[in-house]
Amino acid sequence: MKVLVVFSHPRRDSLTGQVADAVVAGLGDAGHEAELADLHGEGFDPVLREPDEPDWEREDKVYSAAARDEMARMERNDAVILVFPIWWWSMPAVLKGWIDRVWNKDWAYGSAFLSHKRALAIGLSASDEPTYAKRGYDTAIETQIVTGIFNYCGIEDGRFAYLHHSTDGGERPAAMIAEARELGRHFADGLAPGQ
Repeated sequence: MKVLVVFSHPRRDSLTGQVADAVVAGLGDAGHEAELADLHGEGFDPVLREPDEPDWEREDKVYSAAARDEMARMERNDAVILVFPIWWWSMPAVLKGWIDRVWNKDWAYGSAFLSHKRALAIGLSASDEPTYAKRGYDTAIETQIVTGIFNYCGIEDGRFAYLHHSTDGGERPAAMIAEARELGRHFADGLAPGQ
């Protein structure tokens, strides 16, 4: 399986970057081919402008060259994994802008849907499970991404995996990297380890 791993963090050497690399390694361990998209490093412009605004009056809109390049990158892969830190109970603006511009009307939803059958979002959280569950943040974030993006765009097997305690230091970063490698290794299993 060919998997596009979309990484969103301003520092390539961040823990999020190391987690993305571990996911890629885990995919390789399982015999999959991974392509890494470093949105910040590549200078992706997340701002939705008129050329990429959905057109509700027609189904044959031609989007910008930048959006079409990203669509082509998606199309040459069978599945997608998003790796990002959770900021303000959501994904970073660059990743959200990538989805806004690329997962567009009549290509990802509307008259046409994505052909990908599997997607995983991996969110790095500085907090812990009980804190997220206390106010329903865990359910809200997962619903927003899995139901509101993955499922809405035709991806049947959309999942979310939290990697909590990202700022704890000590042995936690190494443990998170190991967990991420396992997520990559078991991506094709249909369920994240422990779920």
